[in-house]
Amino acid sequence: MPDHATGITRRHWLTFAASGAACRPALAQAIAEGVHPRPLRFPADFGAHPDTRTEWWYVTGTLAATGVAHGFQITFFRSRSEVPADHPSRFAASQLVFAHAALTDMTQGRLRHDQRIARAGFGIAQAAQGDTAVSLRDWRLQRDGPASQSRYRAQASSDSAGFAFDLALAATQPLLLQGDAGYSRKGPRPGQASHYYSEPQLAVDGTLVLDGRSSAVRGTAWLDHEWSDTLLDPQAVGWDWVGMNLADGGALTAFRLRRADGSALWAGGSFRAPGQAVKSFEPGAVTFTPGRIWTSPGSRAAYPVEWTLATPAGRFRVKALLDNQELDSRASTGSIYWEGLSELLDERGQRVGRGYLEMTGYAGALRL
Repeated sequence: MPDHATGITRRHWLTFAASGAACRPALAQAIAEGVHPRPLRFPADFGAHPDTRTEWWYVTGTLAATGVAHGFQITFFRSRSEVPADHPSRFAASQLVFAHAALTDMTQGRLRHDQRIARAGFGIAQAAQGDTAVSLRDWRLQRDGPASQSRYRAQASSDSAGFAFDLALAATQPLLLQGDAGYSRKGPRPGQASHYYSEPQLAVDGTLVLDGRSSAVRGTAWLDHEWSDTLLDPQAVGWDWVGMNLADGGALTAFRLRRADGSALWAGGSFRAPGQAVKSFEPGAVTFTPGRIWTSPGSRAAYPVEWTLATPAGRFRVKALLDNQELDSRASTGSIYWEGLSELLDERGQRVGRGYLEMTGYAGALRL
């Protein structure tokens, strides 16, 4: 699917992705070295890091409308291509911007989603430095306010999928720095890591439009911002990840990088109880055990839509609220993945949280 305003197509993206770091020795060296621990500084680190290979701002949450809790997602990806930033042509695509937006429509029991891609610049797409300001045409995510009192505005619309939202998201808690003060390991080798922070328990209000009908909505959201130079470990085919806003105001993150045989190559996560310091999990302390499997009629990928999750913060069950929340993003990022609204249950089966489950690499090994 081309972006007619820019001429970027999936073929262009695959060309950039497949060209390899060998085309540019400096980039190859950066990828080999990976990222290193450093203090995160705000508001600067709210913004883009164009010197790194890949970056995303990822917002998910629930929206209560007419007694039904829908799920929503908007994600902006920034990717540095192999084209040098100092290329003399202003049309050279040294930075690409992708965006995915989705609405888990619990009234109709289906996932509505759309995607976009463009080269950065020309007033069409941007990922600004200095603070969060990412956009792709009329899809936007922008932050303002002091670093400790962030307010975001998220906007997306899709005529083809029949949905739109315009949401204000306000921080209710301090930033949550993942890993070691924002340095999050993603593999066994030094440098296989990202800089990563979250904003859980965002208070949401705004407008949701479904098939032309507008409703005022309120809800709770979660924001992740992550950037890295590191490609996945060669053994990793994808990952499983959960970000859960707990009913008591806490926040739970858990993830694992997965080998082709389903075993964990690396794992991690964190837990923050209300008003307390964040506790990071060691890799061996987190296990994902698959439960019920749903097979996609489109991709034929088999996804565990229920999990038993064991962490130092407790043992839980993760349950998708809708089986078919698979996103086919081959027209933008080139992958098929599952990402959707889910609930978190304790060992007694009581719901203790709600958030999002993401599963990649089930329809084919993920390549970043």
